[in-house]
Amino acid sequence: MPRLASLHLYPVKSMYRLSPPSAAVQPWGLLGDRRWMLVDADGTALTQRDEPAIGQFRPVPSADGAALTLTGPDGDVHVLPAPTLADGAPETTVSVFGTRFSAVEAGKDTTAWLAGRLPAKLGEVRLVHLDRPATSRPINPEYAGPDETVSMADGFPLLLTTTASLDELNARIADDHPDDPAKGAPLPMERFRPNLVVSGTAAWAEDGWRRVRIGGLEFRVAKPCGRCVVTTTDQETGERRGPEPLRALGRHHRFGQKLVFGQNLVPVRATSAEVLGTLSVGDEVEVLEEVPAPQPERR
Repeated sequence: MPRLASLHLYPVKSMYRLSPPSAAVQPWGLLGDRRWMLVDADGTALTQRDEPAIGQFRPVPSADGAALTLTGPDGDVHVLPAPTLADGAPETTVSVFGTRFSAVEAGKDTTAWLAGRLPAKLGEVRLVHLDRPATSRPINPEYAGPDETVSMADGFPLLLTTTASLDELNARIADDHPDDPAKGAPLPMERFRPNLVVSGTAAWAEDGWRRVRIGGLEFRVAKPCGRCVVTTTDQETGERRGPEPLRALGRHHRFGQKLVFGQNLVPVRATSAEVLGTLSVGDEVEVLEEVPAPQPERR
């Protein structure tokens, strides 16, 4: 029986992860996942695609979500309250991959603290908070209903990967570099920044999943996750590490122009509550609906 092997959430988009033993699930993602992000002067999201060092900031939200503690790469700590419209914090328009929505700005002291720790080439960097996740940002209607929303994640509430697929990908990376053990070294799952990691499946089985139940909660599989340069970034050091895994995905797991690893999920709402339930490491994973997994193009 497949099981949930680990859980991960990212309080600030593209910053370092938290890996709790359990996490509450909301319609727009894990509780506390990607409710904050960095934006430039125009309100466009700034991520590790723009600057890999962003991943070296360590964020920890308070238990009630009312405050955030940031630890910079230099070890300096900055604590700030979560800005809200109710408290009069300024509202601003931001965007993720061209989708525009409203968020709330953190104070100027936070902007100044970030300026002292991020490269000057990024210009002014602001930290924003998603104050109203239930209504602020609808999921792409091609993959969701009109009332389904998402946090500040790239596009969907949760991302699922499997250990078997990573093992297979790492085997292909090793095969592609028979004369260079360093280039063929296995990559950790952290490179892919998933929310849910599942063990006990066949490699690439998730490509054919359409609905799953994990720990009593049901999820719809919306679409595969296309991969980018972030996967080449060492999440512990912030350094780009060469072409893998993108090279191997391009050779062994390409679908059209997409280099695919993992599947995007949307929680199925059986209630109007803001918390749908809780997932815990070790929960059983049941595949409720599947189709034959598509065959990737190989090059």
